[in-house]
Amino acid sequence: MPWGDTRPRDPYLDPTTNRIWFCGQAGNYVAYFVPKTGEFKRYDLPPGSGPHNLIVDKSGLVWYSGNLAGYIGRLDPKDGSIKQYPIPDKMVRDPHTMVFDKNGDIWFTAQGGNAVGHLTVSTGAIRLIKVPTENARPYGIKLDSKGHPWFMEFGTNKIATVDPATMQLREITLPRPETRPRRMEITSDDKIFYGDYAGGFLGRYDPATGKVDEWQLPGGADARPYAMVRDDEDRVWVVETSRPNRFVSFDAKTLQFSAETEVPSGGGVVRHMFYDPATKAIWFGTDNNTIGQAILPPRTPPAQTP
Repeated sequence: MPWGDTRPRDPYLDPTTNRIWFCGQAGNYVAYFVPKTGEFKRYDLPPGSGPHNLIVDKSGLVWYSGNLAGYIGRLDPKDGSIKQYPIPDKMVRDPHTMVFDKNGDIWFTAQGGNAVGHLTVSTGAIRLIKVPTENARPYGIKLDSKGHPWFMEFGTNKIATVDPATMQLREITLPRPETRPRRMEITSDDKIFYGDYAGGFLGRYDPATGKVDEWQLPGGADARPYAMVRDDEDRVWVVETSRPNRFVSFDAKTLQFSAETEVPSGGGVVRHMFYDPATKAIWFGTDNNTIGQAILPPRTPPAQTP
């Protein structure tokens, strides 16, 4: 990064402009990088915002979580203007990770606030749902094919979901009490994958049957799985953050681990990732002040020409 040690994180591709947007969590900015030209551009945020995560809508507006200042922000790159949407409950002070639903509205977690929230973009209204388990620490969040948000409760051995029609929250307790799910993914068959940060497992919950399966990561009990993303071949990619950070893939169809690749800079910590199906690549940020691109191998080797 050209701006010192600012912890670039949570990249997100705007396919219209081919800009890779990311947060400068320790630098109080959002910025983009253009891979073809090497251009960087930075937008400074209101003091004390502490951006943690961002997503980009279809019109090119950048939405970010003002994690330290208790608001969700919207940046218009055309003129640099920022609009803030304050979290209505001061106890829910830390919007964390965000995801769009099919209407373009936003679901988000609040780790310290122990809540999950929903922002209606057209009105700016924010609705909060408190998690019944104390100190659950809502963390990673994704939507299934039916539009239901699922999220991890990093402070306990539970995952949870919300019914958008009723706003009712349901928790699911994982079998091992010591499990600490952090980030997550959902495969094309709507199975929920999670990384057990405490025990070094990759877990899978099947909402249709309630069954939980777990696989020990190649890095073992100290793997510390953090960032996770799914590609379009239903491989779940996990970063083991025991030093140096290492990319590991798990094929959800064959239930086998395969690729294991170290991050060249060591990574520091890789926290969140974005998969681009057009280039078959994963974008990620590191605590070593870099933005990275991982080019994925094909799921099966191409046929050999006689």
